[in-house]
Amino acid sequence: MTRYALLVLLALPTIARPQTAVGDWSSYNRTLTGERFSPLAEINRANVARLHEVCSYTLPEVTSLQTGPLVVNGTMYFTTDTISYAIDASTCAEKWKQVRHSETPSALAVNRGFAYSNGRLFRGTSDVHVIALDTADGHVVWDQVLDVKGPGVSVPMAPIAGKGLVYAGNAGGDEVGVTGHVYALDAGDGHLVWKFSVVPDSGPARATWTNPALPIARRTGDNLYTNSLIALDAATGRMLAYNQIVKRDAHDWDVDSPPTLVTLPSGRTIVASANKDGQLSVLDRSRVKRAPGVLSLVWQMPTTTRSNAEAPLSRDSTVRFCPGILGGVEWNGAAYSPRTNALYVGAVDWCARVQLQPDTAPVPAPGATWFAAANDLAHMFDSVDQAKGWVTAFDSDSGSIRWKYAASHPILAGVTPTGGGVVFTADLGGQVYGFDATDGRVLWQTNTGQSTGGGIVTYLAGGRQLLGVAAGMKSPVWPGGAERSRILVFGVR
Repeated sequence: MTRYALLVLLALPTIARPQTAVGDWSSYNRTLTGERFSPLAEINRANVARLHEVCSYTLPEVTSLQTGPLVVNGTMYFTTDTISYAIDASTCAEKWKQVRHSETPSALAVNRGFAYSNGRLFRGTSDVHVIALDTADGHVVWDQVLDVKGPGVSVPMAPIAGKGLVYAGNAGGDEVGVTGHVYALDAGDGHLVWKFSVVPDSGPARATWTNPALPIARRTGDNLYTNSLIALDAATGRMLAYNQIVKRDAHDWDVDSPPTLVTLPSGRTIVASANKDGQLSVLDRSRVKRAPGVLSLVWQMPTTTRSNAEAPLSRDSTVRFCPGILGGVEWNGAAYSPRTNALYVGAVDWCARVQLQPDTAPVPAPGATWFAAANDLAHMFDSVDQAKGWVTAFDSDSGSIRWKYAASHPILAGVTPTGGGVVFTADLGGQVYGFDATDGRVLWQTNTGQSTGGGIVTYLAGGRQLLGVAAGMKSPVWPGGAERSRILVFGVR
């Protein structure tokens, strides 16, 4: 279940490659192209085993910490549902925090972070606002409420900012009556520049909603543009191309994680999309600007256990399928290293058991969470001790597996490859890992004691390379837990 994930991903082919400072981490996935690769190499395969904790910042709240921290000019910025933070990225000393209480607090206590541009930070809220803050002291520069505000709607995603615009989308795909929209706001004052509706009100796509009923076998249309990777013109919002990666979804297999835009050594341009269906889908994006635009599938490989993927759900009996509704790849997608020409993916291996409600069951009120299941959420999963994780390295050209690591707990955290030949990530058991990017050997490992599902970033601050980890995820739906939510910073001794 990714209640807070859009059923659309925004690709930005018309935004020029940003000039991210080498030592900064200035966007959720470091750059707007989303590779999560840092060229920094001071921390490398030879010395990563000497990493130790340099400092930590304990939040004044224990929350479902899924934020992707940003680091710009030595300051780290991060969010929760209610508070925006800035700390010194080398000492963890607090610079400022701004509290904003929502009319409709997030039931999952989730916010994924900021976007940054030209001295401003941009974030969404659980009561459907997008706000701009000044990096100096966190004061609000502008506050824009989106026109989709209503029951079950929220904006927890980390926005994207570039070329004078801020891009954000609403969540609520598991709530009755909520559909997704992508907004482009002016970075100067927040006014609306354009809006794209994932489920259009009219036109050919709307005509595919002929019978959106359960079970899926009764549907007669494709229900566009759900579970699709969509390329939009960044200046106008015009759709250039799409690919419905998961068709007629019966398993809550959202297309939910940020796309990774890569130019391979061969010159081929691809987009990698790792999602809840437990697959990494790589598509050719070279023809998105042609008419008609095309996003064709190049290869597709599993990232976790897949079984009963085609088995129809039933009103008469329970059907077990993998990945379950909390399986596959969640809010952190694929990463890419140009040094190895490999895509790295963290995934959840946790199956579900579902029986559909009788067809006479009423539809809940707008905004209510609804899975149309006869068994409640607490009884939908295999036991918690069966929830595992994977980290997999794929050859970017062919999709062949370079290496694979079986983790004892789900992998939700960001995956970060570096110029030093190390790949960092963490699991819900509190383990933080440093892998050899080439062969997957564990070069460094430490136990934080706190479930980790947030960002893992590396940057320059205080004259050296550091590693930042958002640790301590206390979630009402994910296994594990936390007594504290913290930012941990590591450096080489």
